[in-house]
Amino acid sequence: MLVFGDIERVEEVMAIRAAIAHDLDEAVAMPPGLTRHERLVAAFIRTGELVQGLLDEAFEKDGIDEWSPLQDAGGRLLRVEAEAIIGSWRSGFDGGLSLDPLWPDLLRRLNGPDTVRLRQPEGYAFYALLPEIYAEAALRSGLTASTVVIGIRSIGTSLAAMVSAALGAAPAGSLRPHGHPFERRVDIGPALARRLLAGRDQSYAIVDEGPGLSGSSFGSVADWLEKNGVERSRIHFFPSHAGDPGAQASERHVRRWKERPRHLDTVDRLLLDPATARLPSWVSDLTGARCGSWRDISGGRWRKIGAAKDATRPPVDAQFERRKFLFEREAGGRRERFLVKFAGLGDVGTAKARRGALLHEAGFAPKIAGTCHGFLVQQWVETAHIPITALPRLQVLDHLARYLGFRARHLSGGGQGATLRELCDVAVYNFAGTFGEDMGKKLRLLAEAHGRPCRRLRRIDSDNRLHAWEWLVTPGGSLLKADAVDHNSAHDLVGCQDIAWEVAGAAVEFDLTAPERRRLAEAVGRLADGSLEDDVLTLFEACYLGFQTGLWWMALERASGDERAPIAALLSRYRRRAECLLDGREC
Repeated sequence: MLVFGDIERVEEVMAIRAAIAHDLDEAVAMPPGLTRHERLVAAFIRTGELVQGLLDEAFEKDGIDEWSPLQDAGGRLLRVEAEAIIGSWRSGFDGGLSLDPLWPDLLRRLNGPDTVRLRQPEGYAFYALLPEIYAEAALRSGLTASTVVIGIRSIGTSLAAMVSAALGAAPAGSLRPHGHPFERRVDIGPALARRLLAGRDQSYAIVDEGPGLSGSSFGSVADWLEKNGVERSRIHFFPSHAGDPGAQASERHVRRWKERPRHLDTVDRLLLDPATARLPSWVSDLTGARCGSWRDISGGRWRKIGAAKDATRPPVDAQFERRKFLFEREAGGRRERFLVKFAGLGDVGTAKARRGALLHEAGFAPKIAGTCHGFLVQQWVETAHIPITALPRLQVLDHLARYLGFRARHLSGGGQGATLRELCDVAVYNFAGTFGEDMGKKLRLLAEAHGRPCRRLRRIDSDNRLHAWEWLVTPGGSLLKADAVDHNSAHDLVGCQDIAWEVAGAAVEFDLTAPERRRLAEAVGRLADGSLEDDVLTLFEACYLGFQTGLWWMALERASGDERAPIAALLSRYRRRAECLLDGREC
């Protein structure tokens, strides 16, 4: 199935450097506290992205990773920032803050072309992978300052700096494994090779997120080290999870992975350990009252709370769910609840908080209390014991139109997303692989007939997840969108799309008839100052069905027990709707 996508963007190098300098200058001037720490981490993430982008530009040009003034300056600046983050973290965000006075010069040396292509570090954006986790893992590893630290780009560029700073080791080197995703390799120039191998009798720490399906990024670096005389007994791994490489891993890589130490820590121990209770403490400070109870509701466990447990059990794909917790407190003799969900470190999380606040002010989403180190805190909404599908049809259509029209008009600064052609290709591939070649061919013919929209498509800050279970019905009968800030910047390939994608998604998820879809499209068009043609909606609906089919087919393959039935029922409904759409008939 085709579902995942790498989020890349192009930015001006001078603008990135200016933003990093601004964040570091402000952090130094700030009083101690979590806000100052967050500013340090934001600068660190930006720096890691810039170093990654510039080194990848050099790699594309030269075909190898080689030692350079850029590699030197990037490694040293990241280590300076990592030392400051570790000092702030270990002190409980207290005390003074000082940075190596050479940091402005190191930042100026991060130069190259006018613009650079950046890859979003997935762990920082989606998977609650805090950089402090790697520092704690290094401090508990028993490794010494003589360890040679190697980071795997992308996110390993900055994670390796946390490891080297925690160990007191030299700045980390950075490598880009390349080639087939299941058979990565590294190509290293002679100067960088000499530096990495100068201490071949020392320990080596290989740092990255993962491992994934093959673990070949970790494995390719370890292969190179062993080929160049480093004993296997000196190799250590710093991964993001305790699992083994996936089904595509080679026997050699799996054997080495099981033999060698893996040093890791977890967000649960760092943030929820009763001895420190960091995250509950931060949320208490943000909301103004002491935490009464704390509950992990990730992976579909939210379905067991309140009215949700009485409703039809919706399907869940735990891999795509963000970490989320329910925070309860007593205030003024009454109980209050807050949803605490990971939204992304740095600018990613704060942008989502602003979006959520705007949607709340317009009456479409729960109230946002704020953010704390990547976690978005919002008011928990007590709901009625009825799903949105039990409400009058016209009420639902009217609310959908107002919600989508608001997003189209007021959240119109859409970012990157898949092109219409890419969406069609994904849908054709997923239909053919799931429902048979015939459906794939029908969709290809549909795309050829309707693939040139009459109007210019305009990306907006789209919702991308209009499923019926995502809507909250309050005891007063009003509707709120439960999850309205995340899904156009998720770890998939859709991204920000035209408002037609949203109308098509609503048509699928609420099983709208052709007249109902037309009514919704006309209402949204009036609010969004633009008409929505039937042929565009039909094509987007087919693409939407193709993407969702791939997404939930993968979820079904991972699911077990009673989690399979609701996913299978959803896929069956998608298939029926797709067959009707492609055959040109009403379901």
